[in-house]
Amino acid sequence: MALAGKHAFVTGGGRGIGRAVAAALARAGAAVTVIGRTEAPLRETVADVTDVVEVKREVTAAEAARGPIAILINNAGSVESGPFIKADPAVFRAMWDVHLMGAVYATQAVLPGMIERGFGRIVNVASIAGLKGYAYVSAYCAAKHALVGLTRALAAETAARGVTVNAVCPGYTDTELVRDSIERVAAKTGRAQADVLAEYQRDAPIGRLIRPEEVAAAVVYLCSPEAAAVTGTTLAIAGGEM
Repeated sequence: MALAGKHAFVTGGGRGIGRAVAAALARAGAAVTVIGRTEAPLRETVADVTDVVEVKREVTAAEAARGPIAILINNAGSVESGPFIKADPAVFRAMWDVHLMGAVYATQAVLPGMIERGFGRIVNVASIAGLKGYAYVSAYCAAKHALVGLTRALAAETAARGVTVNAVCPGYTDTELVRDSIERVAAKTGRAQADVLAEYQRDAPIGRLIRPEEVAAAVVYLCSPEAAAVTGTTLAIAGGEM
């Protein structure tokens, strides 16, 4: 119960990696507040991380109910795919808003309290796409690279204040988001879903999708007291792809 007494706030925690992270943090003893944009898997707290007013409202409500937030997991995200030359600028704005600005809004809401108390753990769920390029997801890659940059810059600002800021960068992970992507690609191209899945797994020496629980375990470590000297890092959980 390494995180007993800590309040963790997880964005995009209703499914996939976010849900696995929330569960792992709870098993480690943290009190966990989860928000997301999709109501069905949550049935409790629905908030749009691209809306700064909603984010501030949910942070205020969470702290009133469970105490100061000591751990922030910026996990909310989505993906849009297609050739760059056909991409509407709105796609880039959408990816920027959810992946970068969502993290900015949540972090700005909790960071002053973390600094005042001399303790905080911020983990941004980026992607291997924040460390390398992938064809047909240029907007997603650009936004995830920006999130990695934010991680490194913010870590430099807060390192002497008891706050750590890190990013985990999963490869293709066995989540609803990836399965939906496989279905869309198969439908657009007429290929079998098994062939699309094989392509997704091709670059990872491990030869399979990453499990959400594997990402969650890394997040719990980065939130632990033992990780007090780990900040500004980008931890690739990608089966040897990076």
